Amino acid sequence: MDDIMTVDKAGQHCSVSSKTIINWIDSGYIEAYKTVGGHRRIKKEDLEAFMKKQGIPIAEGAVSEEKIRILVVDDDPIIVETLVQALEEDEFDYEVISASDGFEAGIQVNHFKPHLLILDIMMPDIKGYEVCQKIKSSPDTKDTKIIVLSAYLDEEKFKKMKDYGADVCFSKPLPLPQLKEEVARLLELK
Repeated sequence: MDDIMTVDKAGQHCSVSSKTIINWIDSGYIEAYKTVGGHRRIKKEDLEAFMKKQGIPIAEGAVSEEKIRILVVDDDPIIVETLVQALEEDEFDYEVISASDGFEAGIQVNHFKPHLLILDIMMPDIKGYEVCQKIKSSPDTKDTKIIVLSAYLDEEKFKKMKDYGADVCFSKPLPLPQLKEEVARLLELK
């Protein structure tokens, strides 16, 4: 899979931002596809063919600083795609992946080690309180910030979620600008 790149990796390869890569993809300059979770993926050979055609030097072994990792957990593909795209295109250049169920989310929390988790707690196989409590009680993940999303929670239940470890709670439909502000604030970028 070394020949398949995320927009983040493609940006590093070209020494441009991931937003620039997304713009090039959307304009049809670079061929790409989207994963089920809405993430753009590029074949390395397609990227390098574009770079060669444009006269962009191909950097070998470029070293970059660690990106802030965000995991979006929701079973609604439209919400996932909206959140992933909004965060990937944000000025802070996050690395964003998604999970569509509790099982996949558990694997990704351990493997991807997100700095921040955006969690829809009204999914069939997720008990939001338990997820928050488990993440905050583990030494490996206790510093992970958690934003809870739900269409069905009232203020009392939001307070209960915070007692179990959620940092911020939002009702759906999402106020995207406010969500992006909270993400930056929680990660101490603003």
